This record gives sequence, C-alpha cells and structure tokens, in this order.
Amino acid sequence: MKVFSALSQNIAHVNETFSGCGDIVSRKFPVANGQIGIFVIYIDMLVNADVIDRTIMMPLIARAWNISSEPESRDIGVFEHLKNEGMTRADIREADDFGAIFTAIMSGDAAVFIDGSAKAVLVSSKGYPNRGVTTAETEVVVYGSKEAFSEVFRFNTALIRRRVRDANLKINQLKVGKRSQTDLALVYIKDVVRPQILNEVKSRISKINIDAVQDSGYIAQLIEDSRFSPFPQIQVTERPDKAASAVLEGRIVIVTDNSPFVLIVPATLGVFFQSSEDYYERWHIMSFLRLLRLAAAVISCVLPGAYIAAAVYHPSMISTPLILKMAEARQNIPLSAAFEVLVMDLAFELIREAGIRLPGAIGSTIGIVGGIILGQAAVEAGLVSPIVVIVVALTGIAAFTVPTSSFTSGIRLTKYFILIASCFLGMFGFWLACILVLAHLASLKSFGVPYTFPFSSPDLNGYTDIKDSVFRVPLFFMRKRPIFANKAQSVRMNMKDSRK
Repeated sequence: MKVFSALSQNIAHVNETFSGCGDIVSRKFPVANGQIGIFVIYIDMLVNADVIDRTIMMPLIARAWNISSEPESRDIGVFEHLKNEGMTRADIREADDFGAIFTAIMSGDAAVFIDGSAKAVLVSSKGYPNRGVTTAETEVVVYGSKEAFSEVFRFNTALIRRRVRDANLKINQLKVGKRSQTDLALVYIKDVVRPQILNEVKSRISKINIDAVQDSGYIAQLIEDSRFSPFPQIQVTERPDKAASAVLEGRIVIVTDNSPFVLIVPATLGVFFQSSEDYYERWHIMSFLRLLRLAAAVISCVLPGAYIAAAVYHPSMISTPLILKMAEARQNIPLSAAFEVLVMDLAFELIREAGIRLPGAIGSTIGIVGGIILGQAAVEAGLVSPIVVIVVALTGIAAFTVPTSSFTSGIRLTKYFILIASCFLGMFGFWLACILVLAHLASLKSFGVPYTFPFSSPDLNGYTDIKDSVFRVPLFFMRKRPIFANKAQSVRMNMKDSRK
C-alpha cells in the first residue's frame, strides 16, 4: 500500500495498523508557524532515544521553524529540504510503501511523515537491548581472541569486518521469514569465493518459505544437503576469528539476526576437528592435539560396540588375564553386558543433559558428583561391572574433545547404531555398522564439496589440503588456500624464508 499525501490519512493508517501495541511511540508536531505537520513514529526500546532527539526532533524543529521564508525550500520542495537540511543523521532513506515502512519501524528505525509528501523518511536509530560482545563459551581456547558473537546482527558483521579490512569483503543483506522478517547476511570475499558456491547458497536461501526464523539453526536445517544425516554439513561457530578465517579461505559466512552463532559453508569432515588456536600455537603440539581429537572421536563412536562384540561374542580376541578379570567382575551381575552398557550410557547422557540445563556452578557440580555417585553406587549394588563404568566414562570424555558440538551430537547418535548392531551380530555387526557409517560419510556433500575431502581424493586440490588435515604443517608451508577458494586466488602466502 502506498503512502498518502495527506498526513492525516497516514496517521490514521499507522494508528490502525499498530492499534493495541503499547510499545509504539509517536508524536505529531507543527513547524513553519503551524503550516506544515510532521509525524514521527518508532518502537520503544528498539531505538536509541537520544539519537532520535539529537538527529531528528531538535534539528527538525530548529530548521523547519522558518522554512516558509527560505527561498531554497520553495525551490526543492518541503520534503527534500527537511530531509537534507533538517535531519543530521547520515543513515537515512526514503520509502513510499507502508509495507517497507512498517518493517523498518519493527527493525528499530524511526519513520518521519511530512504533510504533503507521499513518502516517508526512515532514519536508522537502532538501539536494541543486548549483551554486548561477550566471551566465547562453547569454543574456549587458551590462546587467541576471547570475543564471541552476540545476538545483535550489526555487531556480528562488524566483528568480521574488523578482522578483514578488505574492500572485496561483501556483506549481502537479505530478509527471511514472512512474519519475523529476520535480517540475514552472506559474508564473503568477492574475488576469493567460488561463484558457483555463492550462487547455490543464494538459491537455497531464496527458496526458504517460513513464517519466522528465530535462530541460525533454522537456516542450517533448511539449506543443508542431506537433511536426514546425523552429521552436520554446515559448520557453526560463535567465534569471530574463526568466521574471519573462513571467509579468507573462500568460504561463506551466514550471519542471522538474534543468534550468537553464525554458519559457515561449505564444510568438510576435517573442519569440525579444527580449533582456532590450532593456528596460534606451534605446529608440533597442535598436530599432536588434532590427532588426539580424531582418535578420541573414533573411540567415542566405536568403543561401546567394540566392547560388546569382543566380550560377548568373541572373548578369544581378548588376552587371557584380562578376560579372566572381566569374568570375575561380572560373576554376580544380573544384567547382560549389552544392557549394562546401554543403561550406563543413557545414565551418562542424562547427567550431561541435566548439567547443561542447570545454572553454571550447579551444573558442573551435578555432572561431576552425579557421575561419581551413580557409577560407584551401581558397582557396589552389583548392577554393573567396573569395566562397563570405565568404558562408558571413557566414551563420554572422548566425545568432549571434539571442538564442534554439532558434530559431537552426530557421533553420539552413531555410537548407538554401532552398539545395537554389535549386540545382535557381534563382531560382524560391528564392522558392518562401521563400514555403513564410512560409506554414509563418503556419500555426503556440502554445497558440491565432498564431505570426506581431503581424506578422499586429496589430489583434487594438488594435495594442498592434506597439509591441514590430520596433522598441521608449519604455517610457512601452507601457502595455498583450501579447495573452497576460487582457483584464481589459490595463493594466500607468497614469501621467501628469510633464514635461507
């Protein structure tokens, strides 16, 4: 619907639209000796009231008081004169459609209607309540930045822009959600990103047709390649330095308003085992720790199933002293080994979930004390054997070493698939389940990039990515960008070793 020329009609339509909204603030006041009416409207607490007073109200009243006597106002029109001379805010724009005006008002802008003009001026005056820039909580590092994204959209884009001061860094802003009209931005470096990947991301986002987008998790679920896979094909991070590193590699960062987490696409299996501090510390220890994470992920996924397959179906695979010790520990246990593992593992998951939901200090206490008491009580009551407690505890601890929580969730679900297969088919079921999981991983793609790259087909990018996979070579040898980047911009470091 178009804006009316008569101010009274505009006020009536605005009041009708926002009737029953107690947070709407509006004011009509006359200027130019009462000859011209001006109407200002905004939403309380979504704007910075001081900005409105200093850049809209005071300048408008001061400038427009004698507007009828100024020759330039008669030449260019009252609307243009008041917009250009009576508003000191730099970020202003015009709109002649009520739909766009209402969206702007609900996004934290102020709208200014002027009598006799069939359009309004939208003044950027956002001032949302927010936490500011806080410390990262889910991706804690020893070395490196401690900053984390917040729920404020423009804060997040600024944190990336601060780290990549390149004019080619583009921030394409979109809106998703028919009712929420959530701001979303695609952040990428124009000459480094692959055009086909960028076009694919834009195409998938344009097909989203949903009432509201409350978090970046909505976007991830709606645009990923395989929606039924337990493994994420989109990387999620709360760290601005990781997002900045991603765009420098040719990847695309998706920033969603109201979410402290951003999405990074494409994503391969290896990136979920990479931590920000892998590149801030010396390569020797970071390579060891990365190998440790990969081994821990495998342990967390297969250990319960391997224990059941070996202890129940193939005890001859275990050394005689150890199997005798295990048999002795299980003498008076009324439950089967498979049921033991399943019950204890589910109990561990319950403790972990309870620890997350409770407040910080209480949650960590419940997790530690609950695990110790529950395990000790179960062993003393003769319900489970000590070896099962060790297996379950080791499985749970190993899962925490993976830096990305979304990938950890995939490992936790896969663990039960392998465990159930091992319970019914023994070692054959164990290996069958492992092969099926590997085949599934090999079949996945993330926006056209093979999920298991560079572990499979490392020659696709001249063996460049293998240098930053299981081990991380010294930075001096990582001169080319990963497979995500445009081939024309594959070189990111071109320098000679000064020690030679």
